[in-house]
Parts: sequence; structure tokens; C-alpha cells
Amino acid sequence: MSPPSVAEDPAARPADRHWRTDTYRRLTARLETVVGDKTAKPFETLKVRTVGDLMHHLPRRYFSGLELSDLSTLQPDEEVAVLAEVASARAFNLPDGSYRSTKKPRLEATITDRRGSLTLTFFGAPRLIQYWAKQLTPGARGIFAGRVKEFNHKLQLAHPDFVLVDEEGSAVSSGVRNADLALASRAALVGLYPATGKLRTWTIADCAQLALASLAGIADPLPDWVREEAEVIGLEEAFRALHQPSDRSEIDQGRDRLRFDEAFALQLTMARRRADAAAHGATPRRRRSGGLLDAFDARLPFTLTAGQVEVSEEIMGELARPHPMQRLLQGEVGSGKTLVALRAMLAVVDAGGQAALLAPTEVLAGQHFATITRLLGDLAEGGMLGAVEHATGIVLLTGSLPAAHKREAMLRAASGEAGLVIGTHALLGTGVQFADLGLVVVDEQHRFGVEQRAALSAKASARPHVLVMTATPIPRSVAMTVFGDLETSTLREIPAGRAEVSTVVVDTRRQPGWVDRAWQRVVEEVGQGRQAYVVCARISATAKTAAGDEPAPEGVAEESDQAPAVAVEDLYAELSTGPLASLRVEMLHGQLPSEEKDAVMGRFAAGETDVLVATTVIEVGVDVPNASVMVVCDADRFGISQLHQLRGRIGRGGHVGVCLLLTTAPEGGLARERLTAVASTRDGFALADVDLEQRREGDVLGARQSGVRSGLRLLRVLDDADLIGSARGLAERCIAADPELSEPGLADTVTFMELQAAGDWLERT
Repeated sequence: MSPPSVAEDPAARPADRHWRTDTYRRLTARLETVVGDKTAKPFETLKVRTVGDLMHHLPRRYFSGLELSDLSTLQPDEEVAVLAEVASARAFNLPDGSYRSTKKPRLEATITDRRGSLTLTFFGAPRLIQYWAKQLTPGARGIFAGRVKEFNHKLQLAHPDFVLVDEEGSAVSSGVRNADLALASRAALVGLYPATGKLRTWTIADCAQLALASLAGIADPLPDWVREEAEVIGLEEAFRALHQPSDRSEIDQGRDRLRFDEAFALQLTMARRRADAAAHGATPRRRRSGGLLDAFDARLPFTLTAGQVEVSEEIMGELARPHPMQRLLQGEVGSGKTLVALRAMLAVVDAGGQAALLAPTEVLAGQHFATITRLLGDLAEGGMLGAVEHATGIVLLTGSLPAAHKREAMLRAASGEAGLVIGTHALLGTGVQFADLGLVVVDEQHRFGVEQRAALSAKASARPHVLVMTATPIPRSVAMTVFGDLETSTLREIPAGRAEVSTVVVDTRRQPGWVDRAWQRVVEEVGQGRQAYVVCARISATAKTAAGDEPAPEGVAEESDQAPAVAVEDLYAELSTGPLASLRVEMLHGQLPSEEKDAVMGRFAAGETDVLVATTVIEVGVDVPNASVMVVCDADRFGISQLHQLRGRIGRGGHVGVCLLLTTAPEGGLARERLTAVASTRDGFALADVDLEQRREGDVLGARQSGVRSGLRLLRVLDDADLIGSARGLAERCIAADPELSEPGLADTVTFMELQAAGDWLERT
């Protein structure tokens, strides 16, 4: 079958005009142009939309015609495809001429892996039952696909589709309904693809063959020297090795090529971004003595840590250069990242520029505004009558501000009167302008993408310097992959005065009395003049998101088979009229009006509230030194980094803290392992490694955070650090030799990554 011409295809997308190579035009062709509209539609569930998507949708495992699946691994409600042998088959309720049964005709067959067995049940017209019975004779071997059900305490497949195969794995007959005879494989090894109820593995295999035919003769997008140094096979050869393998060594070679492609495409894109940033000029913002920064430093009631001094000097040196700083500042919860960022912002103001701080939520933006205003004191009164020398203006800009306040904030930013502008996504609005934006600080980068950074940077007349902050510790391999366009600084030292925090996992299923004890502990802490947080996984009983204000990390909430998570609204009502009735209890979540959220948080920060029942809206940025106890309900519904961030809200003053993680998750599961890990250490970097081992790297930091697609298919940044490092070296050599990427294949590789990033950005907005 000859592949259709993308240029002639009426379904070709506008993005096709970006491609400089025929290879990428064919890889990005819509799947329906190869397999037809009807066949392509079920692939949407698997997010397979193009020919290239299908080529990267790889079998879970491969087997020869002599291998049988392990039936002992099957679980109820699992969609499976297994290779097994028919042990027996028997028809029931078939008319024999002397009587006609009132029961439905059925066929029961037993398949085996020669260790265990599984029942197959078919219902249908007598003719069909007889047809299936003739096929499923003892000793016949086939691929059986369907959803595993439990009946009479035994697992079975009801109405499975099946393809019988010979010893070489080639199809000999089919029990596939509503489909033509499907060939399970045209190769020596049969691949079992991730499938769905409407899209079976052999259908995917057949479509993969059509897709391979459409890619016949494609040129490899990578230069010969890159492939040789990486010791990988050609792209078309890799696709054939994975979808039409003749032996297992071919499969390994194919996977090695696609793993390298993922690493190299990411690193080449990051290297191109770094080169592009370096090629642009930025206004140097040299530190000025005797100015606002020096006045601020003189007022600090504490001494900076050695780490804060070191990182600050590093940042000041980069701000003074004529090229834009692109730096990631990561640090432990409470390590003083905000103070380091504020000093950089003040240095830029001293140099005649403005600084903008972008926060992911209104609560966090409001907290930053309040904290920075408090730290600056009268140095934040610039533009006011009687302002002290060197003072600057500071404004807050969020989406929910009253129109008059928003106009005033925008006017002060545009005129330059406000040297510091703090806000949420509202800063990205087209009407927001700056007089001379010199520094962009992005807080909690894992909630933003590269394009959002770029949207704010675009408001500057010259490229501004960029400082990105995250309190989610990032292993080096992740930083190199996900934040590869940024240089990295790390703060590990916790400032003096921070108290110890002990963390205890409470199994509420085995120790129900501990829940009452948890509320008693809250009462005791408040009795000593302290305050407490109670965190819930959702807002109300009808809330659809697992974490109230934001969805839980992928693969976290779904693990739980327990009852629905405790909701903030329900628990607030229960506590305020029950065990905590003697205390001042308030509720906080992301769906409250902005003014109410600010008021609730303000009262808690002022000590007018004893207990705050909240969602993860308090996860970052909330600084109440008097808070000493936290109770996290349904703690298994949260990821490791979320729990670490939440725990960082207590022990911020001199009071010893305690964090109680309530859970009904059984011991031995991943959820319980997460909680045990959090309870065992406060080292965020150690926890980041545990998180990375448990979950895919893109999910560790949050979905779609990197500005390039983080859903890596084959690459594992913890295991593949060496591969990523070598790919980075090759990518840097490519950019050094050809900064403009005149090599068409390399140019298309970067374009493809950037288009994916732009697509993710559009989906987010």
C-alpha cells in the first residue's frame, strides 16, 4: 500500500507547513489518512492520532508461538490479551431436534498456560456456538482478548475476541466480531499492544503494518555522525524492529533508538533555547552600592545563610551580564528562596529596572505581597508623600481585583512607579505593560510552562533576566531533562530558628481511636498558644477533583479503593461543632471568593483563628510561624512532593511541630510506601528520588510543567541519566556547529518539540 501524500491530503494540518523534511510530514500525517476514519477513531482513546504516535505505541511484550501468558497475573476488571492453549470446550443448551431449550445457548471453554486456567464464556445463536466450538478444540492456541470478570469466585473472560495462531505466531482463524480476519502478526514474534475494549491488539498490529508501509524509504532525521556516536540504528529500521521483529535483539536495538531519540530531542531543544537566549542581549543590571538593596540588608534581623550568600552572588553576577540570566533556584521548604529572589529584585530596581513575580494562585500571590511589603517596611512606600530614600512602589495584580484597583496597579506598573509587581496569570494579560521590566521571577515553576515564562518576558523591551523558583527538589537528571534550558542553583541549608517536625502515619482502619487522639493533640497545641492546619483532599462531597483546588498527581488518587475522601466542608462542620468546638475554626479552599480567602488567611496569620481546615491551597507560600501541628486526612491521596510541601507549613518558627498523616491505605502498597517515606525523612531531595522511582518523571513535578511534553514513553530519567548526559553533549555539539540548525532533520526535531509545547500551552489556556 503506498502512503498518501500529505501535501495532497485535505486533512493535512496547518502545522505541515513547518516541516522541512518529508520524514516529519509523513510521521505527523493523521492516522486516518493511512487506516481510514472508522479504524482511526478508536485510537483517540489511546491518544494515538498520527502515524508517528502509532509507531511509538509499542507492544507491552512479545512472544513466539511457543510461549504462553502467565494467567496468574490477571486481575478483575483488567482489559487483557493473553496467549493460551485451549484445554476443553463444551456447548450447552443447543437444540438437538427432540427439544428446544428455553435457556440461551452458550459455550464454555477453558484455556491454560499449563500452570493455571481461565474460563471463557460465549453466548449466541446455536450456529455461532457450533462455529466457535469447532475452532476452540483442545490443543488449539490463540490470543484471547477481553475484560476479566469474577464469577462464582473465579476469573473468566465473557465474550472474548480471539485469534488462533500457529506455532510461528501467524493467525490461522479468527473469532473477532464485527471485523474482517485479522492477522495477529506478520513477524516471527507476536507483540501484545496496550489496547482497549473497542480496539484489540491484533487490530493495532494490522494498523502498525499499514503505518510502516506509509513510512517506507523515509530519510533518517539524525545526521550519520550523531547516530554513529550514539551507536543506534536508523529510524525506519527501529520502527520495523519494534513492530515486525524477527528476534529479541532487534527489539532491544529498536528501543535503544527510540530512547535515544527522546533524550536527544529534549536536549537539542533545550540547547537551542539556551543558545537563543545567549544570542539576545539583555540590559545589564549591576548591583549599586548605597541603594535599596543595601538599605534592605541593613534592616534584616538575621544573618543570611552561607548558601543564600553564595547563590545571591551567583545571581548578582549574572544580572550584571549583557545576556539574559536563565536560572532555576531550587531549595528545601523554608530554605529562604523568596529572600534570595527579593534581593535580586531589589538589585534590579536599584539598576533602574522593574521586577515581576509570577505566582500560581491568588492566595500565594497575596502571601508574597504581604510578606515582601512587611519585609520592606517603609522601603515599599515609593511614590507616596514622605517616602524614605531609595523606597520603591509595590503592587499586587490578580484576576479578582476590583476593576479600579486593577487599573491603578496596571498604571503604576506601566509608569514605572511600581518597581515590584506581584501577581498571578493576570500579569500575562495583554493590557499589562511595564516601563522597564528587567527581571521575571516565577514561583513554583512546576505549575507553569515555558510559554507562560515567555509570555511575561515578552512584555519587556529587551529580554529580561529570568529566575525560576521551586520548592520541589529536583534530581539532577530531571533538572537536565525538564529544566534543561536553565542553569540550576540549589539551597539545601535551612535557616537557623526552624524547629524540628516529627511525622507519624496513622492507620485509621487499624487504629480508629487515633483519630480522636489527633483532635485532642490539636486542642492541646492550641492550648499552648499554637495554631493548626487540617488538610483535606477535596472541597465537598460533590467535588470531582481529588485534591480540591487541583487534581491529584497522576496515579495517586486512583490507587485508592477506599470510600470517597473526606471533604473540607463536611469536616469543617464536624470539627467546629464537635471535637474542636471550643476552638476558633475556619475553612479555606480555592472556590471561595478572593476577598474571603484573603480575609480567612489574614485572620489565621494574625492569630485570630486557631485551626484552619483547608485544601492544598495552603501547600506553598503560606508563612505562619506559630503553626505547630498539621493533620492530613486521606494522606494517601497526595503525592510525596505535596506532602513534603504541606508539612513545610509547620515548624517555621521556634515551636516543635508534629504532622499526622491519616490513611486507610493497606500496608505494602505504593500509597503506604509514599507515606512511610515522607515520615522517615525531611530531606526533600531524598524524597524526590523516591517519588521518581515510584512514578513517571513528568508526573513527579506536575503535568505539562516543562514547556515540552513531559510524558516520556521510554526514557526514564532516573535510570537513563548517562544516556541523557551523552545526548546533551551531542546536542550541544550540534548547536555549536550549526546555531541556526540549517540541517533539516535537526530543525524539524526541534520544531516538533516546540509545537508540542505550544499545543500543551494552548490546551492549558
